[in-house]
Parts: sequence; structure tokens; C-alpha cells
Amino acid sequence: MPNLFKNYRIANSKKLDLDAFDPNDAPASVGNRAADEIALRKVQDEIAGFQNRLFAESKQSVLLVLQGMDTSGKDGAIIATFDRTHPQGVGVTPFKAPSSDEAAHEFLWRVHPHAPAKGMIAVFNRSHYEAVIAERVLGLIDKKEWKRRYAQIVDFEHLLIEHDTTIVKCFLHISKAEQKKRLQSRLDEEEKHWKFNPNDLVERGRWDANAEAYTDAIRCTATMDAPWWIVPSDSELHRNLMVATLVRDALANLAPQYPPLPAEYRKIKIV
Repeated sequence: MPNLFKNYRIANSKKLDLDAFDPNDAPASVGNRAADEIALRKVQDEIAGFQNRLFAESKQSVLLVLQGMDTSGKDGAIIATFDRTHPQGVGVTPFKAPSSDEAAHEFLWRVHPHAPAKGMIAVFNRSHYEAVIAERVLGLIDKKEWKRRYAQIVDFEHLLIEHDTTIVKCFLHISKAEQKKRLQSRLDEEEKHWKFNPNDLVERGRWDANAEAYTDAIRCTATMDAPWWIVPSDSELHRNLMVATLVRDALANLAPQYPPLPAEYRKIKIV
């Protein structure tokens, strides 16, 4: 991963303070908006090339986990990151409130079927972290239980890693002021009306509790093999460029290759 992001990489941290990270920072920026837009297009093309080889090789996989406060831009980051990628090679799963069937099982039961198969990139829009964070904030589980669940998440992620899955975990970090602007835009702009949900205002009232829960989630589950990345996200363009760059670099590190043509096929001539 690039050195310019090293201060945003959280691995084995016991003293994380989200307030120490400025949501307006731009470590991925290359200078100005025009240059960043060009850089994003280049990264999108590189992701598409790596994904094609990853799919053809079918030996490794990537899981992108996106978490963040409401309006932090998980959907936008997904669209931008995979804008030029073949859709058959990417699967996106949104994790909302569990169904009655899902709630009747342990919290990871609904997650594992969506882990990426070899050759695939899976994207979790929210994720296995959501049940722990939401249930903690709502007072449905106590400290003993959420700490136990985080230990189970670490084991779950190590299981995926041991089966050749690279995990990229991004916390999209926005300010409360920026969230206010984005929520207001859902009321003011016709094309965004469909996004507004009164529950967004309820969750906004729980800002501090959610921030504390996210801090503990990152602290308890950041490992050397599956670190968290704090992505400053007040700028949508910067958020997209940083997430895409992290995915591109993860794929580059895997160095997927097209499989060679089997020897028995080399003399075949199509007539």
C-alpha cells in the first residue's frame, strides 16, 4: 500500500481516536480536482485490468468492506471504484436490518454466503460489523457480547484470508457538518428525495454513540492481515479516489496472471 496512506492505516491499534483524523484531509489527492478526476479514471482502468486477470486466474479473491456514518458515501464509492469493471466479476451485497430468519441465527450466518469465490471481488455495503454496531448502540447487547463478537469477526476474517481472500476494510470518515449538508440535499434536490428516510435523523441524534461504537469496532478488529483504512470523506471525489486506489493496490499486490494455454491446445487450428 502507498506510503502516503500509512497514517490512515490502522492495525493492532488499542488507542484509536477518530477525532484525530480530519474528514477534510486528502492524502490521495494529486493536486487539484481536474488532476484527481484524471487520476481516478486511470485507477479505474487499472482495476478493470487486474479484475479481468483475477477472474481468469480464479485462484484468489478480494473483499472490500465499506462502513461509515449515514451519508458517508458507500454507494458512491462502489460506483466510482468499479465504474469500468466487468460486472460479472464483482458482487455487491448491502447489509440492512436482518430478516426474521437471519435474526434467528448467529450474526455471521447471513454473511458467509456472500464472501467472494476465487476469482471474484465482493463488496460489502455495510457488513458483518453492522449487527454489532447497531445492536450495541440500541442497547441490545452488552460490552461482553460485543467484544465477543469482535473476536469472532477476527477469526472469521482470518478464515477468509487463509483461503486466499485479501480484505480491504474502509471506514468512510465524514464530519457531522458534512452529514447535515448531505441530509439536507435529500430534502432539497428532487433526484435525491427517494434517499431520505426519517430514521436518518434518529441516527444523526446518535452520532456520538455511533462514533464510539465505530472506534471500538476498528480498534478491536484491526489486524496486520486485515487492517482498517480511515478514508477522509467530506470530499466525495477524494473518497472515491482513495478507496479505488486501495482496491487497485490490493489487486496489484496479488499480481493475478492469465493462465497459460494448455499444451494440448497449442496445435489446434480453427477451420
